[in-house]
Amino acid sequence: MNTSSQRPVRVALPNKGRLSEQAIELFEQAGLRPAPRGSRSLLAALGEGFTAIFVRAADIAEYVADGAAEVGVTGADLVAESGRRVQEVLDLGFGRCRLVVAAREESGVTSASDLPAGTRVATSFPRSASAYFEKLGIPISIAAVSGASEIAPHLGVADVIVDLTSTGSTLRVHGLCEIGTVLESTARLVASPAALEDADTRCAIEELSTGLESVLRAQEKRYLMANVPRARLDEVRAVLPGLSGPTVVEVLDSGTWVAAHAVVSADAVYQTIARLKALGAEGILVTRIERLMP
Repeated sequence: MNTSSQRPVRVALPNKGRLSEQAIELFEQAGLRPAPRGSRSLLAALGEGFTAIFVRAADIAEYVADGAAEVGVTGADLVAESGRRVQEVLDLGFGRCRLVVAAREESGVTSASDLPAGTRVATSFPRSASAYFEKLGIPISIAAVSGASEIAPHLGVADVIVDLTSTGSTLRVHGLCEIGTVLESTARLVASPAALEDADTRCAIEELSTGLESVLRAQEKRYLMANVPRARLDEVRAVLPGLSGPTVVEVLDSGTWVAAHAVVSADAVYQTIARLKALGAEGILVTRIERLMP
């Protein structure tokens, strides 16, 4: 990637955890591999024109909003909880989870809207929890916790909790059931509104977003090639719509065959191959795609 900015654009990335691993993997696939750094180093060159800043995921919205970084990767839940003004540039899709309200299974409560005024809520997301219950018109009391909150209702510290979950299995293990969803979250590429006002920086951020998006789009697709009977080409076109229809290439034989190339959905490859074989296709080849531009 090239950028015309005189100073490298600073990209705030999570410094640990699964979110960090997935963010770094995505950047590497887009051609932005962080330079080797020491275990305590907070900075690393990130390809041409970018510098990575490794900080806590929970602090990234603050860094971006305050201008310490022009752009960053963090969860939508953490952006919402920070209350800071940042501009979402791209939904990265990974780190999917939900911020939910959960109560003890034996409580009999099935909906957050049925909770009484004065309900005690244990959470490490006080801003988001307060906003959610304010919309429901239910005054609550926040019991702020810094770590796992699942035990709080069983100790009498709180009546319900507001916490993150991916599958709900941890809640069930602790005898809790979901009674409301505060928000759904994935990792997001966010930028400083001030940075986007600078033409050079905005161009670099848009270039970064395009590069990352091309990798994300490619993950959902496969490139398929097959030799198909010319006489059945109309039927093949129905099987291989591709992005704008298959590319058809002449095969150097008697003219009985043509080669059809197309981009297909990864989750539809099995069915596509079966349908092509039913039409008499041969030499079917499926490969992964590194980048796919919109």
